Amino acid sequence: MAKVVVFGSSNTDMTVRTPRLPSPGETILGGSFRSSPGGKGANQAVAARRAGAEVDFICALGDDELGRRALELFRGEGLGVDRVKVVEGVASGVALIFVADDGENMIGVASGANAMFTPEDVARLPDSLFRAGDILLTGLEVPAAAAVAAMRRARTAGMTVLLNPAPAPPRGAGETADLLAAADIVTPNRGEALALADAPDDGDQTDWPTVARRLLDQGPRAVVITLGTKGCLVANRDETREIPARRVKAVDTVGAGDAFNGALAAALAQGRDLTEAAAWAVAAAALATTQPGAQSALPTREAIDRFLGEPRG
Repeated sequence: MAKVVVFGSSNTDMTVRTPRLPSPGETILGGSFRSSPGGKGANQAVAARRAGAEVDFICALGDDELGRRALELFRGEGLGVDRVKVVEGVASGVALIFVADDGENMIGVASGANAMFTPEDVARLPDSLFRAGDILLTGLEVPAAAAVAAMRRARTAGMTVLLNPAPAPPRGAGETADLLAAADIVTPNRGEALALADAPDDGDQTDWPTVARRLLDQGPRAVVITLGTKGCLVANRDETREIPARRVKAVDTVGAGDAFNGALAAALAQGRDLTEAAAWAVAAAALATTQPGAQSALPTREAIDRFLGEPRG
């Protein structure tokens, strides 16, 4: 089976549950507080590992207690971490998260060491991490220039390159064209897809196939737009397919997108085609919303297969 290489961020999530999300300038007295491992890169690496893939994780950590704790947790999950960069005198990344009682969330991130990745760091990585037939998954909680460098090196080596464009670059950002052109498969959520396609948000009337075509015109060979409770849309230049979600009682949506991307990468590494892989990833994302937290909620391959065998609710 192919290997998954995740190039991305690691944060410690500090989460407060509130009755609803606060408005700007508003203080809401919340309930529980939870500190847990997170960061989109780390979450996706753990998600892919639990979904059955062999995973190498490349990230940057500070030389602090949060970084040491994260590295220990990665090893405990079975991730390959030989190429993790430890930055002296810099704090590890932290995410501050509000989660409302209805499961919606709001997140602010202090990038810390995540911002210290450079294209030169990518150039120093060994060729053994870039093998033809393997999968590279990256996102944008690391500097875009470093992500582009990793994607281009992976494409040159014959890997399949997945870009989860989160957070989406600002409209008109110069690196957007490079990012999309270097990816084989782009996996935005609805907000990211609209931003990257420079398309209006028409709510339930949004023409997602047209949005997907706008993204395909910018370089990737396939687009998978995640649509929350509506599942996802898979598009290439020949066809567009909608994959419905499975109904669950959502407790916390924080890790759903990361569960989707990690499971998608794992399924592709297992040899599934993109549509089948996306359907499997939709199930993983649904399961992730039924438990609190990000990494703690990521399902195993066995749990995903079992869930897919159950009748739809």
